[in-house]
Amino acid sequence: MKGKAHCYLRDHINTDEIIPARYLTMDQEKDLAPHAMEDIDKTFVKKVSEGDFIVAGKDFGCGSSREHAVWALRGAGVKAVIASSFARIFYRNCINNGFLAIECSDASQKIQTGDILTIDLKKGIIYNETKNETYIFTPIPDFAQEIINKGGLMKTITEKVTS
Repeated sequence: MKGKAHCYLRDHINTDEIIPARYLTMDQEKDLAPHAMEDIDKTFVKKVSEGDFIVAGKDFGCGSSREHAVWALRGAGVKAVIASSFARIFYRNCINNGFLAIECSDASQKIQTGDILTIDLKKGIIYNETKNETYIFTPIPDFAQEIINKGGLMKTITEKVTS
C-alpha cells in the first residue's frame, strides 16, 4: 500500500482529539469523517486523500474506548496510523474494525508530513520514497491480519459461522 504521510508527532493524542465527543451521537463513517482530527488540525480532512497515513508519537488513541475514532479516520480516507505506540484498547479497536495500526518508533521520528510511504505488511517494512529510507516494524500477526483483510472481527466471525 502507498500513500502520503500526515504527521502529528506529539505523544498521547487521545480519542477525543481524533473524534470529539460532541459527535458521538453519529455512528456512520461518512458522518464522522468531516470531523476527524478537527480539534488538532481543522484542515485535516481537506488535506487527507484516500489511502493516506497518519504518523504519530507514543500512546496514540489513549483516553475513552470509542470505536468512533477508528470509524472517523477510516471515513476520512486514512488507510493506517503509524505510531511509536498505541493505547491498547485503541489498537484492538483498530483490528476489530479492520483498520491498520502499525507500531514503529523509527518511522514516527523520521517521517515528515508529505513524505510518500509504501508499506509491506508481510515483511514489516515501511519505505519512505521521499527520503529513500526504510523503517522496520514487527509484522502484524496472521490472526490480526486475517481480521483486517476481511473488514473486521464481526465480518470474520460471520464468514466462519456461515461457511
